[in-house]
Amino acid sequence: MSHEPLVLGIETSCDETGVALVRGRTLLADAVASSVDEQARFGGVVPEVASRAHLEAFDATLDRATAEAGVSLADVDAIAVTSGPGLVGALLVGVSAAEGLALALERPVYGVNHLAAHVAVDRLVHGDLPEPAIALLVSGGHTSLLRIDDVTLDVTPLGETLDDAAGEAFDKVARLLGLPFPGGPHIDRIATDGDASAIDFPRGLMSHDAEHRLDFSFSGLKTAVVRWLKAQAESGEAIPTADVAAAFQEAVVDVLVSKALAACADEGISTLVVGGGVAANSRLRSVLSERATRLDVRIPPARLCTDNGAMVAALGAALVERGRPPSSPGIGADSSLPVTWVTARRSGLPGPAPGIF
Repeated sequence: MSHEPLVLGIETSCDETGVALVRGRTLLADAVASSVDEQARFGGVVPEVASRAHLEAFDATLDRATAEAGVSLADVDAIAVTSGPGLVGALLVGVSAAEGLALALERPVYGVNHLAAHVAVDRLVHGDLPEPAIALLVSGGHTSLLRIDDVTLDVTPLGETLDDAAGEAFDKVARLLGLPFPGGPHIDRIATDGDASAIDFPRGLMSHDAEHRLDFSFSGLKTAVVRWLKAQAESGEAIPTADVAAAFQEAVVDVLVSKALAACADEGISTLVVGGGVAANSRLRSVLSERATRLDVRIPPARLCTDNGAMVAALGAALVERGRPPSSPGIGADSSLPVTWVTARRSGLPGPAPGIF
């Protein structure tokens, strides 16, 4: 195996089928097939629809990735695949494909954690991640603050959502405003025409409660939007959609940025990595630029913030480079895989250990 391994990354945790090829820290190809248009008919992700879409899209997506990279499957040194967290049926499609390829090609396979992969993808853009670092991960299913001492082995949760994730809140409020799914990009777009100070929506868990100082809660904010819209309708007043979108978005962003800065201060760490689909939000990026002037803030391009195979391949390449052992056969899928378990089961170990399971 060369010093810079060629790693095939497979991501099928939700509604994107992602296949990518990474050599060391260089992204050679990143092919994505999304079922979002099919999911939009239902106003959200339907697990069965997502699983079927992965089955139908995988072969073509794999072919696109190898063609774009100009390599064959025989050139691959290792395979990385998301084994959790995510929708269990969707995860099984990717895991099954990865294990089949690994068996046919006689290559090692790494089952990796989806959240750690969202952090690792930054190395494809900004180079090696300074460690330790703080990671803010915001998506439809996750809102987390993590301490990263070693992205391949040592990840410590500092805070997480107690109810709705930030992206989930965006989707729910977008539905209330009559906007299409997924809601985040549409709220981001129309909020530019709104007045964020027009409505004073609450900021959840922003008190000095030590127990939940770095945790998140967006359910109350969503309820506040519901009540405000109901009161507006009962008064016969028109709904200022852009103002609602802007004020809601500002409340979410304020909480995310405030808690991320608090985590950096608490841990004495000056590097902040932001990942997940909500990291593509323009207001979040703008406020971080304004308020995190003393930090090294690293945010990948929007296309690498949403779910993709590149992030999985990036983590896989880091695992190979650092000599981490591959997963044993029968990785399986774990819909609630904790972020402290960066990789799937390691050969020769009877049970859980730090960084693995």
